[in-house]
Amino acid sequence: MERGTAFLGSEVAIMCGAMSWISERHLVSAISNAGGFGLIACGAMTPALLDTEIAETKKRTDKPFGVNLITMHPDLMELIAVCTRHNVTHVVLAGGLPPTGSIDAIKGSGAKLICFAPALSLAKKLIRSGVDALVIEGMEAGGHIGPVSTSVLAQEILPEVAEQVPVFIAGGIGRGEAMAAYLEMGAAGVQLGTRFACATESIAHANFKKAFFRASARDAVSSVQIDPRLPVIPVRALKNAGTELFTAKQVEVARAIDDGGLAMAEAQLQIEHYWAGALRRAVIDGDVENGSLMAGQSVGMVKTEEPVAEIIAALIAEANKALDKRVTIAIAAAQSSVQIAAAR
Repeated sequence: MERGTAFLGSEVAIMCGAMSWISERHLVSAISNAGGFGLIACGAMTPALLDTEIAETKKRTDKPFGVNLITMHPDLMELIAVCTRHNVTHVVLAGGLPPTGSIDAIKGSGAKLICFAPALSLAKKLIRSGVDALVIEGMEAGGHIGPVSTSVLAQEILPEVAEQVPVFIAGGIGRGEAMAAYLEMGAAGVQLGTRFACATESIAHANFKKAFFRASARDAVSSVQIDPRLPVIPVRALKNAGTELFTAKQVEVARAIDDGGLAMAEAQLQIEHYWAGALRRAVIDGDVENGSLMAGQSVGMVKTEEPVAEIIAALIAEANKALDKRVTIAIAAAQSSVQIAAAR
C-alpha cells in the first residue's frame, strides 16, 4: 500500500468512490481527515457549482482529495480549469476514454490523472496516453457498471500493468480481507463507495440509509434492457418500485415504436430521461420507492451508520489480521520444511 499512499498523499490508500449527491464536501473531507482519500463526485455539476464544492471542501480539510469528472460532460474543459484554479492534486476521469485535450489540460496543471480501465487493452492504451494511475472496477460495483467481475479484471490486468502505474481495485469490496488480497496481487490500493454511503458524515437521507441496512447482496441488481433499439447503460441499484416501473416503461415505449406512434429518436430520449433526478430523489428527498438506490453488491455488509474513521480503522484492522495470519502460516510451513530436511 506504500505505493498507493505515496501517489495519493494520504495515510492509507483507500479511495472513496465518487457517488453523486453523496460524495460531497462533508463525506469527502471526513474521509481525507480520517487518513483516506476523498473524491468529489462532480457528476452533472456546472463549473460554478464545482468551484463552490471544492472551496467548501478545502474549508473542512487540509488533507489531499480529488475530483471525479465525467468525460461526456459538455463543460469538461471548463471543469478541468476549475480544478486547476484550485490546485486540485488528483483528477479522475470516468465514463469513457478521455476526449482530445483533456489529458494535456489536466497533466499540464500539475495534477495527477486517474482513469478507469474496464479491459486490459484499454488499460494499456490509457498508460500509453500518459495517465498516472488506473482504477479497475468490476460489475459488483454500484452505479454504472461493465460486464466483467472485479476478481477476473484484477487477474487479467494487474500482472500486465501494475509495475507501470499504481492500480486501485474497486467493486464489491466491503471488508479488509478482500483489500489485503488485492494488495497481495499487486494493487496499490482500493476504492470503496457502498461501504461509505451510509457513514455518519454522509448527507444521504435516513430512508436511503435504512434501505441499505435492510438489503442483501441479491437486492443490488443490474438494470435490464428490454429492447435492443432502446440502449440502456447497465446500472446496479437496489430493486424497488422504480426498477419495476422502468421495465414497464421500456415495454410501453417499444410498443409505441411498433405501432408507429413514436419516432425512434423520441423513444430513446424518453428512456434516457426516465431516471433524470431519480438519484437525488432517493439520496436527498428520501423517496426510496421511486428514486434510484444505486448500490454495489457489498451492500449486505453495510449494517449500521458508522463514522468514517471507524470504517477505515476496521478495514485496516481486518487487512492486517488477514496478512498476519498468512505470515504465521508461511513461517510454520517453513519451519516444518526445515524439520523435515533435518530429519533426513
